[in-house]
Amino acid sequence: MPFPDIRLPSLDSLRAFEAVARLGTLERAAEALHISASAVSKRLSGLEELLDTRLLVRTGKVATLTPSGQDYLTHVRAALDLLAAVPLHQRTPPPSRRLRVVSPPTFARQILVPQLSDFTAQHPDTELEVVLSIPQVSGPRSEADVEVRHGPELAGAGQVLMRDVVVPVASPSLLARLKNPICEPADLWQAPLLRTPLEPWSPWFAAAGLPQRPEPSEGPNYYDLGLILEAAVGGQGIALARPSLARHWLASGALQVVLDIEAEPAWAYHGLLNTDTPQALGFMTWLSQCCQRVAAEALAELRAGRALSTTTRPVT
Repeated sequence: MPFPDIRLPSLDSLRAFEAVARLGTLERAAEALHISASAVSKRLSGLEELLDTRLLVRTGKVATLTPSGQDYLTHVRAALDLLAAVPLHQRTPPPSRRLRVVSPPTFARQILVPQLSDFTAQHPDTELEVVLSIPQVSGPRSEADVEVRHGPELAGAGQVLMRDVVVPVASPSLLARLKNPICEPADLWQAPLLRTPLEPWSPWFAAAGLPQRPEPSEGPNYYDLGLILEAAVGGQGIALARPSLARHWLASGALQVVLDIEAEPAWAYHGLLNTDTPQALGFMTWLSQCCQRVAAEALAELRAGRALSTTTRPVT
């Protein structure tokens, strides 16, 4: 008994026909299939020629099924569903390599972003998404994979990223306006002290032998460490600064260390893991190493700069 003459269309033409029937236009079908509208049209024309049957009527951009097309669509969808149900045709999507990192603005601009080329070179397959958080002393955890935070509520939480020091800094223009040079801690009171709840002065006051001195209570209250450094650069007052954040201003001379007294800041930057994916764990390891290196380099530059200024100071 001879086999019947079976005309089997290509799978691509069947998928094009089903997409146009479902979406109503060639353009939408092309977008869904990630091909051009002309390619969809060619596949439909080839299918109709093979079947010698009109399946669609096109009026402008809209494609409408003919009665034969409506009947054929039922069989096409059943066939596509059967093929899609075959286990060998199904692929497990690869694990997501996207990593979302939330960071305070100044930390991101001065520490994280300048070092990111090193991370992307080591992890080229990780799609990194960096989002700035609103600087605050406290607040709920975010939905990011990795979060950098700074504040008092982090004691015992997450991982300390770096050990900083704080020193008073000011612009040369402000120091030039003062009636008398600042030679000892008590001389600070002739100049305005900039204030922020994110970097209280009390640790430095204690290190300078002024444990009873209250926090500054006048002038703007800055809720961002970068803003207070910008205010100091603008000559608005003396700021308490971390060398890791003020590094380029210190190197350029836009800011100068006012007194050679270092103190441990009230709070440290912490890294918090909200997921335990390999990407998040790898990023946290890299970030911790990066922060420790940046903090050590910035502190060494600060101390080297102070030593140089001492050795070159004219004898009076």
